[in-house]
Amino acid sequence: MKLTLYRLSLPLLHEFTIARGSITTQPSLVVELEHDGLSGYGEVTENSFYGHTFDSITASLQKVVPHLADYATHSPNDLWPKMHSLIDGDMFALSALDIAAHDLRGRQKGVPTWQDWGFEWTNVPDSSYTIGIDTIDNMVAKLNELPGWGIYKIKLGTPQDIEIVTELRKHTDAIFRVDANCGWTVEEAIVNSKALAELNVEFIEQPLPISASGVDKTRLATESALPIIADEDCQTSNDVGRCAGLFHGVNVKICKCGGLTPAIGMLESARQLRLKTMVGCMVESSIGISGAAQLLPLLDYADLDGAVLLKDEPASGATVVNGAVTLSGQAGCGAELIRDRLDEFLIQAGEELF
Repeated sequence: MKLTLYRLSLPLLHEFTIARGSITTQPSLVVELEHDGLSGYGEVTENSFYGHTFDSITASLQKVVPHLADYATHSPNDLWPKMHSLIDGDMFALSALDIAAHDLRGRQKGVPTWQDWGFEWTNVPDSSYTIGIDTIDNMVAKLNELPGWGIYKIKLGTPQDIEIVTELRKHTDAIFRVDANCGWTVEEAIVNSKALAELNVEFIEQPLPISASGVDKTRLATESALPIIADEDCQTSNDVGRCAGLFHGVNVKICKCGGLTPAIGMLESARQLRLKTMVGCMVESSIGISGAAQLLPLLDYADLDGAVLLKDEPASGATVVNGAVTLSGQAGCGAELIRDRLDEFLIQAGEELF
């Protein structure tokens, strides 16, 4: 069993801005887990907000190298607790490894990963397309650049939030969802929810910071004119239960929870608690998106446009066109590295960990 890491720089189609900052390229780590001529792929991005770098993720993955052979005889589900312990709780590193392991298992069995899990591919939701914070004119231009989508996710957290959505609404009847990325106070969120409801917004994602009090979160859940979906407040399995009563749904991010294995459990727990379910993504390649797309049968909402936001990438896999997610048709998660283009995106040559 061989593990190879590829440090990539992925160029964005446009500068992407949220309430916490802007990027024009996305550093991404692709993990290849190879055994008996078959490879499974996973991906995780660097993230300064959560304190994860290429070096920290690589150091964490080095700790599991002596135990990689266990994947030849055990399922990723069975091995997840052991790998979590070995990797000292580095969820970003564990996420990339777990996606690669599920991908490899599906390829070994010759079936798509969702089918390996026993899911049915019926009534899966469409993905939203994200419009990052910019001038109002530029946000309108981004909307008009991809006009066929049925759902748009609008990043907010500015003094002009309602003005932004009001102007965008003039250009489409599509569903709007908004994400303030912890950028509002409880008073702002309550007031904004009423204005946004008038603009036919479907829900608000994570308007308050994680540090907001339980009193404020409860008040917002009660007084908001729109459903409130947790993102930063729902990072790992232990967070789902805490969200009940404070939020109306949860957005599960694969990189934050430690992979596909815990994501399934989180989504199933959320449904038992009558919370709406969503899976989101980072700006990432088709490798990460293809892994997350395996969870679509468990979702009410999807935000899987990470690869659409890229100008170019050295990977193929699931595609998202006007919101409709189409898998590649290959076994496992179905993504592939485009080897003859890899050098264009590599920050350094592939690093093999045995």
